[in-house]
Parts: sequence; structure tokens; C-alpha cells
Amino acid sequence: MKVAADTGSQSPWLEQVKWSDEGLVPVITQDYRSGRVLTHAWLNREALALAVSEGRAIYWSRSRSKLWRKGEESGHIQKLHGVYLDCDGDTVCYQVEQVGGIACHTGRESCFYRKLEGDDWLTIDPVLKDPDEIYSGAAH
Repeated sequence: MKVAADTGSQSPWLEQVKWSDEGLVPVITQDYRSGRVLTHAWLNREALALAVSEGRAIYWSRSRSKLWRKGEESGHIQKLHGVYLDCDGDTVCYQVEQVGGIACHTGRESCFYRKLEGDDWLTIDPVLKDPDEIYSGAAH
């Protein structure tokens, strides 16, 4: 992926994003080959700029109030293949190569592993790896 290397907060492309009052924007992450939605997360300016600069998915963790480099604990990094902005400028889409095939902290391919069938949410994806093995007892 070839993009501007400037990670400064005043980059023209960063200013075109409609950031919330909290300085955040939602990001949907898709597998670049299949188009499957893997995750939904949040970005601040720094996370988006660093993701573009480093060529890997970086998010803003609202629960931990810090940058989150996907895979920093699990090893399941997401290599960026494209970054897209929606028509309203208020949602970003990362297209990624999911290293190891696991995007979800539950050990599944996608965080969207439950499908509404009638009145129930059915689990449609298997656990590919036990989360305790992935995180070696770390909180997830």
C-alpha cells in the first residue's frame, strides 16, 4: 500500500475525516481477499496516521485509553492493503491481510460470528484457537 508517510495531525487527508467530539471515528476492518467483516473498532488521528505509516492496523482502545496495535499480544497482526473513507467522511474501512486467520479475541476468524436466526443469535464460526493459548493468561 502506497500512501503519504506524513503522520502529523495536520495532514490534509486526516483533516478530511469527520472526527467525533471525542476525536474518534469508527473503523470497519475487512479481509482484503474475501471482503468478510472482521472487526469494528475506533481510531483517533494518531492511530490512523500510524497505521498508514506502518502499514498495519492500529486502533484506539476506548477501554484502555491507548493505542492498540492489532496483534501486539496475540501475534495476529493485520497488514494494511487499503484504507477507505465513506461518503459522509465519518467511517473508515481498513482492508487487511489477517495474519494467522484470527481477528477476534475469542479465537475466531471474525468478531462477527453470531447470526440472527429467528429469535436467537446462533454461533456460526468455530473457535480456531483457545483464547487462553493466544493470550497466555493475559486479560482480553
